[in-house]
This record gives sequence, structure tokens and C-alpha cells, in this order.
Amino acid sequence: MHKKAIVVGATSGIGRELAQILSRKGYKVGITGRREALLTSQVNEAPDIFVPKVFDSTAENALGHLQELVEKLGGLDLLVFSSGTGELNERLQDAIVQETNQLNVLAFSKVMGWAFHYFQKQGHGHLVAISSIAGLRGSGIAPSYNASKAYQINYLEGLRQKATKAKLQIAVTDVRPGFVDTQMAKGEGKFWVAPPQKAAKQIFSAMIGKKDRVYITKRWRLIAIILKILPTWVYKRM
Repeated sequence: MHKKAIVVGATSGIGRELAQILSRKGYKVGITGRREALLTSQVNEAPDIFVPKVFDSTAENALGHLQELVEKLGGLDLLVFSSGTGELNERLQDAIVQETNQLNVLAFSKVMGWAFHYFQKQGHGHLVAISSIAGLRGSGIAPSYNASKAYQINYLEGLRQKATKAKLQIAVTDVRPGFVDTQMAKGEGKFWVAPPQKAAKQIFSAMIGKKDRVYITKRWRLIAIILKILPTWVYKRM
């Protein structure tokens, strides 16, 4: 019997690669995104495995679409939130701030809350979200993006604490990538850029182990340690 998973944001990048891995590991996979052609191409590869649903995570009826997808899958064991946006915004343009918050904060919270309640009622489940190492500190070139990722990191920790205190069988995995070769990797000075396939393999390994958090790729854990201990007076001059 297939386990059931939904990957929110499966049209490209990490989300697409994770959906591909899950399809090979015995899951029936619901895939979502705005670009129908990219979802259809995956369904054509494995029509008995992939179940598509075209919608924007920020849409008012997003949760209705997710519920329909669960019904088509026949249940849900795992939800992966891999939908996100992030633009450089040195000029602090309000349009970029609003777009970032709409997806990375509001839509993220709505989907995570819906999935948590579903798993709570069911008695078990696994929540996975792609946050970012950017959430550990602020950024002068992308203030709203880093802030939105800090929000996600804290929200996921809150859900994890909530599940633990209530003795619920709900795992919450916070995936914190560094640079991955996708459209999300912006700006100059990028290093340790991982291909999406390598990133997805490491993420899947962390999911199987039901890790609380994981840095992708693993070497980014070193950068995370440095970021956490770097004094404010040094960081603000960088």
C-alpha cells in the first residue's frame, strides 16, 4: 500500500526533485504548482503515481485545493512545503515586501496550520518545510526574505513543541538550504552551490530519519554555527 505525500511547489527545483524521489520510494504523490505544463510532464512520466493540482499557494481557496488532493490520494502521511519567493530588495520596495510576505509568511502559515490539524485529527503525520539558512540573520540586500525565513524557522519550532507537549505522533522537519542551483539563488558571491538533485537526496535522508532540522548541503552547518556566534557589531558591517 502506497504512503501518500503532497509536495507544495513541485514544478521545479527542490520540490520537483523531492517529488521524483518520493515517487521512486513507494509514495503516491500529490504535486502542486502554478505551471500546469510542468506538473503534466511529471504525470506523463508516472500517471499511476503523480496526482496533480494546479493552484497558487497564496490563493484564497488554496486549502480547498489541498483537501481535494488528499481525497484523490486517499489520505495523507507527509506534506512538503517547497513553495517560496525571494527577491533582492536593497531599495525596500513595498511590492517586493508584500509578495514575499504573502507566500513565505501568510500562505506558509495557512498550509502548515491546515496540515497540522489534519495530522492531529489523524493521529500521525510528517510536516517538512524548506526554510533557509538566511533565516538565521538579517540581510541588508534582502530584508523581507531573511525575515520571512526567520518566521518560518520559528513557526516550525512552535509546531514541533506543540506536537511534543501534546504527545502527538507528528514530526516536523525544518530544511535550511544554503545555495542550491535554482531560481531562488540570487546575488553575487555564491559558493558551495549544490545541484537540486544532491540537495533533494540529502533532504529525503533527513526526512526518513525524521530530523528536527537539517542544513543542505551538510557543510552549511558550519556557516550556520558562524552566523549564530558572530557578534552584532561585526555582522552589521559585513
